[in-house]
Amino acid sequence: MTRTSTHGDIARPVQVTAGPITLEGDLAVPAGASGIVVFAHGSGSGRHSPRNRFVASSLQAGGLATLLFDLLTEEEEYRERSTRHLRFDIGLLARRLVDATDWLAGRPETRGLRVGYFGASTGGGAALVAAAERPEAVGAVVSRGGRPDLAGEALGRVRVPTLLIVGGADTPVIR
Repeated sequence: MTRTSTHGDIARPVQVTAGPITLEGDLAVPAGASGIVVFAHGSGSGRHSPRNRFVASSLQAGGLATLLFDLLTEEEEYRERSTRHLRFDIGLLARRLVDATDWLAGRPETRGLRVGYFGASTGGGAALVAAAERPEAVGAVVSRGGRPDLAGEALGRVRVPTLLIVGGADTPVIR
C-alpha cells in the first residue's frame, strides 16, 4: 500500500529487481527529498530491524529518502540460518546493492537523487564495494560497525566520502 501524506511524502513496500531475483523493501520519499540512503544490512539483520527503522525515520525527518531492503530472499535467509554461506559473500551482496542503485535511478520518484549507503557489519563491506562500482551515483558511505576489510581490493577504488563508525571496544573491527 502506498501512503501519501498531505505534504507529498511517499512511503510504500516495494519489490527491488536485482538480477534474476526480486528483493522485498520499504521505500520512503519525503517531499523535496535531497538524496536517498540505501541500507545495506549486515548478517542477521533486515529491513524490519527496529534500529535501522529508527535511523531511517530520522533521515526522512531530515529530508532524505530511504530504501530499506533485504539483501537476501526469504529462501536464502532460511538456508543462511544453518549454512551461514551468504553473509560473507560480499560480491553477491555488493551486486545486489548496485542493482538496487540502478533500480532507484529508473524510478520517477527517486531518479536524480544522489545515493548514500548506510552499511552495518558485512553490509558495510558490501557498501564499499558497491560504491567503488557506481562512483557516479553514490555520494557517500557510512558504515556502522562494518567490515571494510571485506571490501578487498575495491577499498582502494572508493572515491566518495566515507565514515566508519566503530565502538571503542570493538578491537577486531578497529584492527
